Amino acid sequence: MTNDRIKDMIGTLRVPVYTAAVVLYVLAQFVAAPIHYVMGAAALLAFVVSAFYAHGVYMVSGVLFFGLGVGLFLFYGDAWPTFVLHFERVLGLLSLFFVLPFMNTLIRVGRYDHSLSEWLKRNAESVSSLYRRSFSVCHLLGLFLNIATIPLLVRSLRAALQNLDGREAESFYVRNLLRAYALCLTWSPMEVMISTTIDFTGVRYDQVALFLLLLAFTMAMVDWGMAAVSYRCIPLENGVETNGKMTVSVGKKAAQLLLVLVVFTVLVSLLQHWLGKGFLFSVVLLLVPFCFGWALLARRVKRYATVAFRHWRERTEGLANYFFMFLGAGLFVEMLARSPLLAVLEGWFRVGAEHSVWLYAMIAAYFFATSLVGFHPLVSLTLLMPLLEPVRLLVPAVPLSIVLICCSLATVMYSPYNISVSLLSEELGDNPYRIGKRNVPFALGYMTAGIGIACLVERIFFG
Repeated sequence: MTNDRIKDMIGTLRVPVYTAAVVLYVLAQFVAAPIHYVMGAAALLAFVVSAFYAHGVYMVSGVLFFGLGVGLFLFYGDAWPTFVLHFERVLGLLSLFFVLPFMNTLIRVGRYDHSLSEWLKRNAESVSSLYRRSFSVCHLLGLFLNIATIPLLVRSLRAALQNLDGREAESFYVRNLLRAYALCLTWSPMEVMISTTIDFTGVRYDQVALFLLLLAFTMAMVDWGMAAVSYRCIPLENGVETNGKMTVSVGKKAAQLLLVLVVFTVLVSLLQHWLGKGFLFSVVLLLVPFCFGWALLARRVKRYATVAFRHWRERTEGLANYFFMFLGAGLFVEMLARSPLLAVLEGWFRVGAEHSVWLYAMIAAYFFATSLVGFHPLVSLTLLMPLLEPVRLLVPAVPLSIVLICCSLATVMYSPYNISVSLLSEELGDNPYRIGKRNVPFALGYMTAGIGIACLVERIFFG
């Protein structure tokens, strides 16, 4: 049997194996201990299956983390049957990636993305006005379509930017799309970095949402001001006038999207309070039934179900990179927490915790450094949490949450290993390092603003 034949046979296992791991993870939150071994075995099988399809930095990271995790298990682990119990930490994160396609499909079936994309092309008089409009559309769609927003808007903007030279057009895409996308994730209740952080710090989403919105709004205004200066003398050609009907339709679609977000956030918060299982788990549990309920209210449930399951299957087959890297990282983090090596690293953060601003600066430097050497921000956050555990109670939870969220999400704008930068580089046919470095100053300013807001919150509310 040829290698290609074997790979094809294993490929058919991806969807059922990933599904089994996620479903067992959900059940394990409600059922007694024995199911955890079955869940762990399914997670290990998912890791093995993913190894045949992972590539690039995901493959390298997964092999490295898994190898280190096995090594630490040999020194500090228990009996071999317990080996499979060390994957649960990251299965919650992977479960969110698993269910997100249902929200993506809801936006597409409702043609929200089409309406906003059409509005983007209409009646823009200058590059600076197009910048603000594109920024707003990317910010709104990014809350629901996630990374799929970037290629959609690149295609929508190409015709409008055809009179700009290559360097100016590339600068527009990099600044506009990556910054808008990062800022929308800053306060999105469906962003895994946010749900992971607030589960770690123990705060509620509503306790940090206002401050995150303030940070996103402040940095958006700064970016718009910079764009107004950069593009003030550049006109646009071929602008198409917007009629009143078009404006009303777009306004209605935008209002519906915001209503979806508000209702979903409220329901997740209520479910979290009722179950006491954490914000991330509540999002995973509620997202699919919520999407079907919304499709039912819109009287499109049959079309939604058909498109959603097809899209979900396609996206699930493409999760090999994430399953391989995060399951390997989960094992490593679990075993690192059991080893004496952690005590050495914890000491650095204990020193920083004596002055919270230094702790926040250390967190920012940590995310900046790890993002440049190939770590996904979610892996960096997963590795950081055990190190912060001893100092978590020494600093207020709300400002610590703000810093963790903004510093981890800043990498979306510049890290050559982040999927947002990689995807945009593929669309533009350019090097991800060259693309990412354009946003480094703004990303550092964003981190600094986040730390500044955290320090103000600490002084005003916890001083």
